[in-house]
Amino acid sequence: MTGPAAEPGDLRIPGGPTLPADELEERASRAGGPGGQNVNRRSTRVSLRWSVRDSRALDARTRARLLRALGPRLTRAGAVLIHCDTHRSQARNREEARRRLRELVAEALRPRRPRIPTRPGAAARERRLREKRHRARRKAARRPPRDEDGGGR
Repeated sequence: MTGPAAEPGDLRIPGGPTLPADELEERASRAGGPGGQNVNRRSTRVSLRWSVRDSRALDARTRARLLRALGPRLTRAGAVLIHCDTHRSQARNREEARRRLRELVAEALRPRRPRIPTRPGAAARERRLREKRHRARRKAARRPPRDEDGGGR
C-alpha cells in the first residue's frame, strides 16, 4: 500500500498504511494523577481519535479487516479512541497515544496463522479415561452403602 509521500505528522504503520495527519483528531484535557498542581492548570491528557470507517488511507479489504479485528474497541461511528495521561507533559502523552494507535493497528493487520486441527494422542486419551474412572470411583464412595438385597437406601 503505497500512497502519496508522508507528511510531517502522518502516522506510519509498520507493514501497513500511513495515516494522514488530518485524519488524526487530537484533543487535550485536564488529567488526574501525578504532576501536583500542574494537573490543575495544564491540559496534559491527550485523546486521539481515528476513524477506521472514514479513512482515505485504507483500501476496502484492509478496512474490513480492521473493522473486524478492532470491533470491540471501535465507537458506534467506527472510530478508535485512545486516551493517554500517563506522563506529566502533553507532548509525551501525544507521543504515547500515537505509539499505542500504531501498535494497535499493526497488531490488527498482522496476518494470523490458520489453526490446524489436531487430534489427541493415544496417551492423552488413556489419561482422560483413567482420570474419568478415578472421579467416578471417588463420587461412588461418597454415596451411602446399598442394602444387602440390592435395593435402594
